[in-house]
Amino acid sequence: MRSIFIKEINSFFSSIVGYVAVLVFLIACGLFLWILPDTSILDYGYASLDRFFEMAPWLLMLLIPAITMRSFADEFRDGTIEWLSTKPLTDLDVILGKYLATLALVVFALLPTFIYIYTVSNLSAIPNNLDTGAIIGSYIGLFFLAAGFTAIGVFCSSLTANQVVGFLIALFACYLLYYGFEAMAKIPAFSGGADYYLAMIGISYHYNSISRGLVDTRDIIYFLSVIILFIALTRLSLNRRTWDTAQQDQE
Repeated sequence: MRSIFIKEINSFFSSIVGYVAVLVFLIACGLFLWILPDTSILDYGYASLDRFFEMAPWLLMLLIPAITMRSFADEFRDGTIEWLSTKPLTDLDVILGKYLATLALVVFALLPTFIYIYTVSNLSAIPNNLDTGAIIGSYIGLFFLAAGFTAIGVFCSSLTANQVVGFLIALFACYLLYYGFEAMAKIPAFSGGADYYLAMIGISYHYNSISRGLVDTRDIIYFLSVIILFIALTRLSLNRRTWDTAQQDQE
């Protein structure tokens, strides 16, 4: 797993892809938070990072599929997935190596946003008036959100050898799990009980819960379950592809 992790990290930063993805994310954050009037903190009237944590999931929804789309698609296209199968590595080692490398890149992209805490603190009329608990909780929620999106993106990449198709599938899957169930919960036909449980299936429900500053064990278990589920699905996808390849070779 360690060798795959190092290989993926080197792959990200030996090409322009990793730098461009991080740069685009940070530029988009800067534009939405400080320039565009509808979302600017300067026009918000309050020294708060709420705008950032409301917007960040949507930007990550674009960033993470753009990074994960090449995870397995490149291996299938170049035929190196067979080379990996000859190494003393299990499918789980390969999946976790790629998953952790991608997650590390996403965390690297989030680190510069810590400067927003210092900036907003200085903009406050009352010194040290930030809700530190909510900010810490929001960053914890953002980390688990990114971890969940990354697991989804890696799985979607294992379904196809085409990077663009992998990106689109991952984008749709992340949107569906983040906002789709919450949107369905607002349908009048589900009101009266089912709406609550539909909303709980969605990622946004648990992300918003953590962002309030109260880290609930149930929310952590939910995110861990999503991560484990999609890693398991990725393993099944690789096993199916390996089986199909073996069947074709026999024929």
